[in-house]
Amino acid sequence: MTHLTPQSLNQHVLKVEYAVRGEIAIKAEEYRDKLKTPGHGLPFDSVVTANIGNPQQKGLDQNPLTFTRQVAALLEYPPLMDLGKDIFPKDAIARARELYAEIGSLGAYSHSQGVPFIRKNVANFIAERDGHPSNPNHIFLTAGASAGVSLIISMLLSSPKSGVLIPIPQYPLYTATLAQHGGVPIPYYLDEGAGWATLPIDIERSLDKAISEGVEPKALVVINPGNPTGALLDEKTMKDVLHLCERYKLTLMADEVYQDNLHQRDKYPFTSFKRLLREEKSTVPLFSFHSISKGVSGECGRRGGYFECANVSDEILALIYKMVSVGLCPPLSGQIGVDCLVRPPKEGDESYAQWKKETDSIHEALASRTKVMAERLNALPGVSCVDSPGALYLFPRLDLPPAAVEAAHKAGKAPDHFYAVALLDETGICAVPGSGFGQKEGEAHYRLTCLCDGVDEYVGKLERFHLSFMKKYGGL
Repeated sequence: MTHLTPQSLNQHVLKVEYAVRGEIAIKAEEYRDKLKTPGHGLPFDSVVTANIGNPQQKGLDQNPLTFTRQVAALLEYPPLMDLGKDIFPKDAIARARELYAEIGSLGAYSHSQGVPFIRKNVANFIAERDGHPSNPNHIFLTAGASAGVSLIISMLLSSPKSGVLIPIPQYPLYTATLAQHGGVPIPYYLDEGAGWATLPIDIERSLDKAISEGVEPKALVVINPGNPTGALLDEKTMKDVLHLCERYKLTLMADEVYQDNLHQRDKYPFTSFKRLLREEKSTVPLFSFHSISKGVSGECGRRGGYFECANVSDEILALIYKMVSVGLCPPLSGQIGVDCLVRPPKEGDESYAQWKKETDSIHEALASRTKVMAERLNALPGVSCVDSPGALYLFPRLDLPPAAVEAAHKAGKAPDHFYAVALLDETGICAVPGSGFGQKEGEAHYRLTCLCDGVDEYVGKLERFHLSFMKKYGGL
């Protein structure tokens, strides 16, 4: 018997849960392998990966943006800058030469904070977006936004009683990171009846309750647009949130990775917390996160992102730098992706027409799928679904019959987990139960991505399964 056992490890590790890649996703991968075997005996011919926002994954197959891949290819093999003059557009070659002059080989470490030239380009992007200056020395490039979120949370937790306010439902990264580092999650509930709105009064109630229980609130997380809800905060709510952070001396963490996934831009525009922070002349410390994994780039595997620090002292910035330097540097391929995210081709550039066509197509497809899926889900008995104005997901609510709830409890599972397992077993569609994101006691939801092509076939499977499940358990 080995002395290395789960009980001998850091016990915080055992408390970490991450539903997006949890039991159901693992089972889906087992089914995917089984489908390769002739006579597999499964009632479906493919696994539909609807559990995670991974646009370029096999089976979802969102095409990468050509310009980004051309620049990446040129930097991976620099001789192509000369050999490929008849293959690559001039602006892609010019961008690659410019970056190569700053970086050199992608096989070398960069500055631990990220390539200074790319950080300057990120600062220019932020300044142009918000109308307020951004300091490249206050920007840290990261291996995806998740790495930045985990770092900042780990640094904010100063005792076992340190707490972080998180929206419910939330992206499981936050509860997982708090569990890993021994922090206390302080939930505040979004209002589903108001389109998953953020209500400052409910945040304040959660704060007061946590304080009365001896928890020290350190930070407030806002996901805008929301994950899994897709909801966007209006400017009044955002200002109220800033004032709340001022009163309770909270650090604000703004997860804004879906800022370019807007399906109804005229009605639901995106506003950054950085812009309102400056307009309100707020002194709240703010960390804002962005990523190349979402938007229209969908470059999840390259692991590229950044966070910007506002109202953060030089002393704290030095400590952040010390921590990121332990990891040497973020991946260079991800940093190149960030540069292409914040500096896409401009009108008049050789690559602009193709870039515009590709990005418009992705935006239109996501908006159309989201609308169609919400309409058809809402037509099902026992389902209600907010038509998400942003992000990549829908989070339908299930009103399951008592017999289904009883069967779930007998199986030792939450009702929506029981439903999601049955959905996978019968259709091959892999979704995430709402219990993995958090929800009010007694509720049931599940999260689906809107990334699947062939929406009629995809939603048709959902409809047939749901009607069969409801009939089986006496809901029809």
